Amino acid sequence: MKKIASFLFAAAAVSLATPASAQFAKPEDAIKYRKNALFVMQQNFARLGAMAAGKASFDAKVAAESAAVAEFMSKLPWAAFGEGTDKGDTRAKPEIWKESVKFKEYADKMQSEMSKLAAASKTGNLDDIKTAVSATGGSCKTCHDAYRKD
Repeated sequence: MKKIASFLFAAAAVSLATPASAQFAKPEDAIKYRKNALFVMQQNFARLGAMAAGKASFDAKVAAESAAVAEFMSKLPWAAFGEGTDKGDTRAKPEIWKESVKFKEYADKMQSEMSKLAAASKTGNLDDIKTAVSATGGSCKTCHDAYRKD
């Protein structure tokens, strides 16, 4: 729990600094930032997915903690999709910048589903978590199918 609290505190400090650092020094800094935020989110979501699929034993406390981290992280990467970040070490498709309104809608939908997953995880009910994992995963897949290179 102390690890999670420390991580959330550090992440909160980063998020408070995000408006000031929205102008990344270099496009590759923005790419690195968003990839790391998405990676941490995915790792925590994957824990929930494994529990929902029966591939990992269910632990209500771990589920709630993982969902809270994933929900928080789901808010971070979007500021790092700025101008010039479409090239380099990225799997982002150019359509992100051509269809920015649609991309934002997908990001908002995923964040909404992630919030529902966090709420379901707080109940400790595995069936509720399974339903929320499915909806959240579906929102991730929709965006990946449209905007992520394989």
